[in-house]
Amino acid sequence: MLERSPACLWLVALIMFAGSAWADAIVRLDREPAWRKTENIAELVEVFDTWLDQNTDFLRPETRPKIEIISASLTATIQGSSASRFGRTRGLFDPESSTIYMIMPWDQKDPHDASVLLHELVHARQVSRHYYCPGAQEEAAYRLQDEWLRERGLQAKVNWIAVVLEAGCSRRDFHPD
Repeated sequence: MLERSPACLWLVALIMFAGSAWADAIVRLDREPAWRKTENIAELVEVFDTWLDQNTDFLRPETRPKIEIISASLTATIQGSSASRFGRTRGLFDPESSTIYMIMPWDQKDPHDASVLLHELVHARQVSRHYYCPGAQEEAAYRLQDEWLRERGLQAKVNWIAVVLEAGCSRRDFHPD
């Protein structure tokens, strides 16, 4: 039987700590941290618009959408997004008023919160294109949101099955008449 000395246990603990610290550092690397240095939403939108210009063929809208931060209780009164079907609603885009609503609590320095703004900016760029149903826009927006987060060692918290089903625009009631 192998004898466990305190020195051996300390060595194992040190290796495990160093390994986890190194892995944590890799996850937190951000190739383009400009988004973290923004001081307001307008600056963050500009960073995201540049990223979208470089990573998509969606064109910037001629007029930048308005952005409002609202309470969660107001989301029920706002129409125009199927995002609430995929979990807690964190952002909405209203194409009629060209307004992005960010739902509190929202922190532009948090990468997951910031990525919600990116997602909604994709919707603002999708207005000029035809979609068979509103849900068809969601897959591209979520995939871009996930791509941006993955560049930062993170991933979107998304139910991909629900997103893909919604994007298919198919009837939900398959029962015969």
